[in-house]
Amino acid sequence: MLLNILKYPDPFLKRQTVRVSAIDDGIKALVGDMIETMYHAKGIGLAATQVGVDKRIAVLDVPDDEDRRERGKNLVVLINGEIVHSEGTIVYEEGCLSVPGITADVTRAAHLRVRALNLEGKEVEFDAEGLFAIAIQHELDHLDGMLFIDRLSRLKREMIKRKLKKALAAEDRAL
Repeated sequence: MLLNILKYPDPFLKRQTVRVSAIDDGIKALVGDMIETMYHAKGIGLAATQVGVDKRIAVLDVPDDEDRRERGKNLVVLINGEIVHSEGTIVYEEGCLSVPGITADVTRAAHLRVRALNLEGKEVEFDAEGLFAIAIQHELDHLDGMLFIDRLSRLKREMIKRKLKKALAAEDRAL
């Protein structure tokens, strides 16, 4: 089932998530719906807060390159995900399904060590780098109530917020 992706400035996007205590059929159904929603929106990641759920769940499918034909090849489900180690820095132009039409350069850690539960409830630990590391940090930020625009300078953030408010006002007038 396709879920509604919340858009900035929805206050739910600022919400801190709670850890998942048990991976039951409801959680598995939510993950399936999140994956379907992510693909439908042509995203490479989606956090539960973006669909109005305050659980610590994110799904990602980051392509190896620009070839997106192999949907599901790199699908990762992170339940209670956390970064246990990070190093280096990388700057990448990020966008977000919850902040449509806006991109900005964001500085992130270049290399990560991540720990999470998979859909079977098994603890997994793995390394990530490049776009995969960037996407993980972006989605985990969502689960901590943070948007990529919150990582920008105050001046850039305020410019983007004004632009988004103008776009929302124009959209409201069109309705």
